[in-house]
Amino acid sequence: MKVLVETSARHLHISQKDLETLFGAGFELVKKKDLSQPGEFATEQKVKVIGPKRDLIVTILGPTRPVTQIEMSATDARSIGVNPVIRQSGDVAGTPGCKMVAVDGTGVEVELNEGVIVAQRHLHATPEDAAKLNVVDKEIVSLKIEGENRSTLFGDVVVRVNANYATAVHIDTDESNASNCPRNAMCEIVK
Repeated sequence: MKVLVETSARHLHISQKDLETLFGAGFELVKKKDLSQPGEFATEQKVKVIGPKRDLIVTILGPTRPVTQIEMSATDARSIGVNPVIRQSGDVAGTPGCKMVAVDGTGVEVELNEGVIVAQRHLHATPEDAAKLNVVDKEIVSLKIEGENRSTLFGDVVVRVNANYATAVHIDTDESNASNCPRNAMCEIVK
């Protein structure tokens, strides 16, 4: 069974508290488009992430989450002056922080003490697809991408199994570029 590869560009998952600080009390995210994972969506809202070296504009993804985190590539992290730390989504303890301010928001700056991560490449899988792929939740596997003139084998891919997922591999822009990964590429899971 081959699995769809999706490239995850820099983005922000935001807590309701930080959302309201940046955009005003009672503010709700405005959906721009649905993403491939059920219930996830890109929004119209953007935030300027402020690092020691430079700033980046980042799209907020919805819905809100308990803790704010910014996911970016290692190249993005280094470009803003932050040491890249690879973590699974949601695991932000001890990671670098930054400042952020909303584009077209309140003008109030939020300082994150932690929350900037490079997301560990991962496989979202339904329980049925996990069984077909012979993988289990939290297992570490590899994946082989047949990029255009650049076949690549990536290790350290964490498997995440949940009935609410759509089966797909997520890699960041650095990884996608390294493999010259075409849009709608399929990969092979290697154990």
